[in-house]
Amino acid sequence: MSDIMDQAVAALNKKLEAAEFEGTAKFALEDAGAIVIDASGARISDEDADVTLTADAETFEGILNGEVNPTAAFMQGKLTVDGDMGMAMKLASVLS
Repeated sequence: MSDIMDQAVAALNKKLEAAEFEGTAKFALEDAGAIVIDASGARISDEDADVTLTADAETFEGILNGEVNPTAAFMQGKLTVDGDMGMAMKLASVLS
């Protein structure tokens, strides 16, 4: 497991402490792996989810630290969404 994945899981779990998230979402990081988020928290996994968000590691890191707006990244083609768009919007509110 790479450091970026471990750091991402820790950051996501910290954000999830203050919010409730029902359903499943997967962040697929190009050339790094995948992280799944559900009601129990974030973990490194590539299991099926309600929505999959795909981005490069730099974009994902920017979203996590607040430097990149997820909606702007989507509109610029830096973030792709496959699956339940409503779930993606809920996740965006958890991450902000």
